[in-house]
Amino acid sequence: MTIELTGRIDSENAARIEQNIMAQLASSGESAVVLDAAGLEYISSAGLRTILHVRKAYPELRIVNVSSGVYDILEMTGFTTMMPVEKAYRTVSIEGCEEIGRGANGIIYRIDRDTVVKVYQDMNALSEIQHEREVAKLALILGIPTAISYDVVKVGDSYGSVFELLNARSFSKILAAEPEKLDWCVGEYVSLLKKIHSTLVPEGKLPDIRDTALEWAQGITDCLPDAAGKKLLALVKAVPYNDHMIHGDYHTKNVELQGDEVLIIDMDTLSVGHPVFELASMYNAFIGYSEMDRDCVKRFQGYDLETARTFWDKSLKAYLGTDNPGKLREVEDKARIVGYSRMIRRAIRHGGLETDTGSVEGAAARPAGDHGHPGLRSRRAGAGCGGGKPRRGPGLRGRASGGCGLPCQDADADRSGGGGDIRQHRQLRLRPGEGEGHRPGEDGGGSPLRHHHLPGPGDPL
Repeated sequence: MTIELTGRIDSENAARIEQNIMAQLASSGESAVVLDAAGLEYISSAGLRTILHVRKAYPELRIVNVSSGVYDILEMTGFTTMMPVEKAYRTVSIEGCEEIGRGANGIIYRIDRDTVVKVYQDMNALSEIQHEREVAKLALILGIPTAISYDVVKVGDSYGSVFELLNARSFSKILAAEPEKLDWCVGEYVSLLKKIHSTLVPEGKLPDIRDTALEWAQGITDCLPDAAGKKLLALVKAVPYNDHMIHGDYHTKNVELQGDEVLIIDMDTLSVGHPVFELASMYNAFIGYSEMDRDCVKRFQGYDLETARTFWDKSLKAYLGTDNPGKLREVEDKARIVGYSRMIRRAIRHGGLETDTGSVEGAAARPAGDHGHPGLRSRRAGAGCGGGKPRRGPGLRGRASGGCGLPCQDADADRSGGGGDIRQHRQLRLRPGEGEGHRPGEDGGGSPLRHHHLPGPGDPL
């Protein structure tokens, strides 16, 4: 039952209001009670005692649509920890607003010159919003330049976080409009990435990205030959724990230039973990998703596939501090395996392995920019990922009928020549002095990966 609270509740009317509430509830016979405070302007200590009395009789009591002023009173007096209390949120329209960023959980729009709003795709996103606000504050405290949400708003049927982002431009916009600045963007992009990856996070403050990567791998093992599935899981499990920060969705649309300061936004995927997991999401953003749909990066980032490939190649070289083709290939291969695991898992979840129609519907069900590989087919009937007749040869290479294998086997998509098969990788260790152009003892050179071992199947597991 819902009962509206209006005006002021203080010592003069609290007793009468309590009697009225109790009488209505007694006659209704309902146990779930909601107090709608949309019209409540003020509540005194006498009014708070009224709420306590109602809650004692009806433990499932909830208070909704609470104004900021009344919410502050309830929060200071501990009511928000005793019972569910939901704030009233101002409404924001995004009609005609420019989209400046997009991720797995939401879309960022500029609503005026100084302000942006991240609109969450989940209509019940308040817990996600609270999580992102908390981790963004943590990142800022730890020295990462980012924007902090100062308000939560209602946007259509969903919710959004409002940020101050004064006349900023994403690196995607800069690359699309001023391609001659690519090298400058690479330098700033990698500098910020190294800063993130060198940031030590206090224990328990952020989730471990390896747990998520294991879920991706476990979700696709039934669609792989047994040996390949076991090898994939072994590879992910062998990646050592790392307590340094990972952004989790680090691409050029989430890096902003505000004045002369470079900021990172869209912090809901912030984690701790090995840099290879970050490189995996970067590989997908610049190359992986486009191996099925060559126009994907143009729609999502705003620049063409050639620019994306060049940006990835130069960023990887700058991050690792080497031009050595063998070392670059080894790191890219490992990142690619993790990235493909994520894409295949998304395709499976959206029914993209079952039929050609399912492939299309699976792609349509995903947010733009998260295209997955809906053309991949199951090797084995009854394997838990679509069943049906096997459509392709061993491993992960080759095209499926009506879709695309991993990776697409054209001259551009398979530039590495290795295809998408889960194959042996040599052990890779990067230490100071190994990367070209980096002298031992130089703290600023080389790569954060120099401290971490990227495991291969030949390593002890």
